[in-house]
Amino acid sequence: MWDEIGGGFLIGAAASLLWIGIGRISGMTGVLSSVFMLRDTGRHWALAFLAGLLVAWPIMQAVGYSTPINITDDSVLLVSAGLLVGFGTYIGNGCTSGHGVCGMGRLSFRSFVATLTFIGAGIVTVAVMNALGMGL
Repeated sequence: MWDEIGGGFLIGAAASLLWIGIGRISGMTGVLSSVFMLRDTGRHWALAFLAGLLVAWPIMQAVGYSTPINITDDSVLLVSAGLLVGFGTYIGNGCTSGHGVCGMGRLSFRSFVATLTFIGAGIVTVAVMNALGMGL
C-alpha cells in the first residue's frame, strides 16, 4: 500500500512541478510529441522528462527495490493493445496520464469524461478477457 501512495505522491509532485515550473502538462502523449518536434528548440524539458522516466527503473533496481512485472508473451495481444491505446489516445486528445493526472487536477470536464471512459473500457476489457479465459 505504501508503494502505491508513494508512487502517487511522486507522480503528483512531478506533474505539479512541471505545470508550475514551465506551464507544461506531463501527459506522455504531449511529452513524446514534444520530443519528436525536431524544429522546436524549446523541447529540452521533454527530453529531460523522458530521460528521467528511462533511468528511474534502473536506479530503483540499483538501490534494491524490485517488484515483479508480469506481462503476456502473446505478441498479437500486445500489438492489438498498443494499437487500441494509440487510437484511443488520438481520438481522446490525450492519454491516461494527461487526462487522469493533469486534466482532472485542473478540473477539466473533458478530462473527467476521458478518464471515466478509460476506466470503463478497462473494466469491460478485463471482464471480457476473464470470461474468455484470457486473463493476464
